[in-house]
Amino acid sequence: RRCAGSLRLLTCRLWFILTRAYKKVEEDDLKFPLIYGEGKKARVMATIGVTRGLGDHDLKVFSSNIHIKPFLSCFPEVRVYDLTQYEHCPDDVLVLGTDGLWDVTNDKEVAGVVMEVLMSYEPNDPCRYTMVAQELVVRSRGVLKERGWRLANDKLGSGDDISVFVIPLGGPGNYT
Repeated sequence: RRCAGSLRLLTCRLWFILTRAYKKVEEDDLKFPLIYGEGKKARVMATIGVTRGLGDHDLKVFSSNIHIKPFLSCFPEVRVYDLTQYEHCPDDVLVLGTDGLWDVTNDKEVAGVVMEVLMSYEPNDPCRYTMVAQELVVRSRGVLKERGWRLANDKLGSGDDISVFVIPLGGPGNYT
């Protein structure tokens, strides 16, 4: 009799744990501010950076009993764009970069660097795309000065990891 009660309790707890992990976020769940801070200091429920929490099912908000899992998902949002439907110029590129690039560099600055570097290489030089990526990383990191890493405008350089991919869209004949 005691064993059956324990089994029932275990079954109830297991059901609660399994259903809680896939809970749909309701309006009442949002009483606690969802995002605290800005930029690199932003944290989900003042506890964890979003990318750090994607597998931590038991993580709770600091000093509370609120589980963070309902607010994070390991399923990415995917968008597919058919780039073949557009006509591309030989120097059209797609720049993929981590937040280490985008935190300190805007679209216009990236486009300027892309044009500047591509114009300084021969059109058929395959290294020119690598050099664009390298230049974007170097400019986003900045230069080490007395007060830390600084950009050309004396603002703080990126303190985050910086990864950049420059992918030519002009077709295989344009970068072989």
